[in-house]
Amino acid sequence: MSKYWSEVVHKLSPYTPGEQPKMARLIKLNTNENPYPPSPRVLAAIQQATNADLRLYPDPGSDHLRSVIASYYGLQADQVFVGNSSDEVLAHVFQALLKHQQPLLFPDISYSFYPVYCGLYEIAHHSVPLDAEFQLNVEDYLQENGGIIFANPNAPTGCAVPLEKIEFLLKNNRDSVVVIDEAYVDFGGETAIALIDRYPNLLVVHTLSKSRSLAGLRVGFAAGHADLIAGLNRVKNSFNAYPLDRLAVAGAIAAFEDQDYFLQTCQAVMATRERLAAAMRELDFEVLPSATNFIFARHPRFAAEEIALGLRESGIIVRHFKLPRISEFLRISIGTDEESASLISALKLLLHPA
Repeated sequence: MSKYWSEVVHKLSPYTPGEQPKMARLIKLNTNENPYPPSPRVLAAIQQATNADLRLYPDPGSDHLRSVIASYYGLQADQVFVGNSSDEVLAHVFQALLKHQQPLLFPDISYSFYPVYCGLYEIAHHSVPLDAEFQLNVEDYLQENGGIIFANPNAPTGCAVPLEKIEFLLKNNRDSVVVIDEAYVDFGGETAIALIDRYPNLLVVHTLSKSRSLAGLRVGFAAGHADLIAGLNRVKNSFNAYPLDRLAVAGAIAAFEDQDYFLQTCQAVMATRERLAAAMRELDFEVLPSATNFIFARHPRFAAEEIALGLRESGIIVRHFKLPRISEFLRISIGTDEESASLISALKLLLHPA
């Protein structure tokens, strides 16, 4: 606490990121990082871009990258906005598009940065409960609002809303922006980007941290009607005119250009996810259906916190949220097959000690 803090800072409850431990020989399944390295073409592109041009500012609009992303999804470049990770993109979204007189709506169980941004930007908001099976009912959002945002597939539950339900929401909510946060969509969800040209109130946010193995590079983007993108640019250019550096742009472009590697690693993660979910169900875990690179699971007889502590003693870190409705669940990132086998072995020892 400091007397020099602003009133806003005093009231903030900051986001708590997943632990980044310094322990050696650790199986780290707590922050949804991709278990596979970036495409070799990404590393080559970054090395090539590491030259004397680093003395120069990067292109403030990241025009080449925006054109590559637009071409990939069948859009125009003025329908794409880029930033340092989807978190920075979302920060601009909250300030540019979601701060209105009516409250912003989002699920009661979702990405915990949403209420943090509401506190930072002083945005009125209302959380809408997921149902008993942790599914999102779009009919619950047919109420007055200053915008709607939710992750699809959801985090931390992993559950996905089908595209036809998102379209229903867009058709019945034409007076405010609907933001679909698709950080995990490449692992089995349906992207709403295909709906952008039909719905000017739709904005879709993506990250390259998960499915393209670039969490350390920090690149995200938004896609939507050109008018929405123009609003984001007005905020960005009032905050940081040069959001992406030269190395990030080079690596991101190369990631989109290596489609075969992208598909191969996504398929590998999804296959491991299904094998891990089946193995955990054999240990009596309830595992929610997942379209992400993690699973959300609870055990009927053992407390989630107890399991998480026991796994930690075995050198395996998973994520436990001490929050209402989900305190008995663990969120477990999908690692390699070898890491999954180690996890199952450790769980067997914890649940059925000799």
